[in-house]
Amino acid sequence: MKKVYEHAIANWPEDERPREKLFRNGAEQLSNAELLAILLRTGVRGMSAVDLARNILQSLGGLRHLELWDAEDLARIRGLSLAKVAQIKAAIELGKRILQEPKRTLGEVYSAQQVFSYLLPRMRDLKRERFVAIFVNSRKQILKESTVSEGTLTSSSVYPREILGEGYRIGAAAVVFAHNHPSGSVEPSPEDRRITKELVIAGEMMQLNVLDHLIIGENAYFSFAEEGQIDRYRQEIRAFLSRM
Repeated sequence: MKKVYEHAIANWPEDERPREKLFRNGAEQLSNAELLAILLRTGVRGMSAVDLARNILQSLGGLRHLELWDAEDLARIRGLSLAKVAQIKAAIELGKRILQEPKRTLGEVYSAQQVFSYLLPRMRDLKRERFVAIFVNSRKQILKESTVSEGTLTSSSVYPREILGEGYRIGAAAVVFAHNHPSGSVEPSPEDRRITKELVIAGEMMQLNVLDHLIIGENAYFSFAEEGQIDRYRQEIRAFLSRM
């Protein structure tokens, strides 16, 4: 029978466990000891992983020493096996490499014409409608392109909060939407207009700027921004919010 220590994190209330807190609130809300405890995974007799992490940080004099100390020296600390030291060293090295890695961009788009040129080769001859989101940074550099839905475009196939939530997660400043019309016509349907308005409203609520929504046809496009519709929808929602 597996022995269970009363100090084990598994015995804690679920909302106090470091891993559950990370998933619920984000890693930035955890203390240094809680983050280290996630790497340690287990404690030692009489100490939870969090207690052990606190002891380690106190004896070392802070996080920086986890990097400065050699692996062999760290392994001499009570509770730090070679396997745990390896996990800590690997996590530190990954963090350093993240800082050194330049942010990858996929090009730049400053106008509806540029978005059209960027997407046309891949969307002009599609037999079904495809709805895409292009997330950009503050310099209009493309961070990511995501396919939101394929098939007939309806409100039920587009989920504004989920789409814009993805932009928030990757640190996008704005987003451009686009979809194709297999018929070749670029005339927006009532559903196209309704979805565009919903996306602009959601963008205002989530503080992610919706720059445009393009309809791509046969060597032609329709831009809701160029037609003034994006600004109109944005002004409507701002006026509504100011009256609340």
